[in-house]
Amino acid sequence: MRQRDFPWWIDFLPLALGLLLLLALPVLGQSDVAQAKAWIEAREHLDRIDEATWRQLLSEEEYEILWEKGTERAFTGELLENQRDGVYVTAGCRIPVFDSRHKYKSGTGWPSFWEVLDEENIRLEDDYTWYGYRRVEVVSACGEHLGHVFEDGPEPTGLRYCINSLALDFVPREQWESRSRQSD
Repeated sequence: MRQRDFPWWIDFLPLALGLLLLLALPVLGQSDVAQAKAWIEAREHLDRIDEATWRQLLSEEEYEILWEKGTERAFTGELLENQRDGVYVTAGCRIPVFDSRHKYKSGTGWPSFWEVLDEENIRLEDDYTWYGYRRVEVVSACGEHLGHVFEDGPEPTGLRYCINSLALDFVPREQWESRSRQSD
């Protein structure tokens, strides 16, 4: 029998390292989520948040609407009838996009607004996915699909931003203003 040139436990080192890595994977994912939450709070590096992390941060339905351009069924969204005073932020990146003072009942089944809160926080993009018909998609500054805008809204803009409830979160005005004062 040949004498070994290395300790016996070296044979088990690859197995031990593999098990250690396997145990560390959930922790690595948690640190990605924690990092993403910090970036969202600071509103920076939002483009660095990957699909797997968004899937952990959002519900299945929110992910489908925001990142796969889905649409919730009409008249089912919990923000449709919301009449409280405040600001609507995107459900993922938390970007302020609409003010409750610009919300109105359109009768379409989705929350509707006649104006955006800050035009720098959204992009408008041509969308031909609905039977080749041209629509204008409303996308947040970080790339989230929110809904569509149509030219059949009320004055003074004549616009109807038709937005999925699940694409938004509502922040009461007092809470929004106190948060804004703290960041100044």
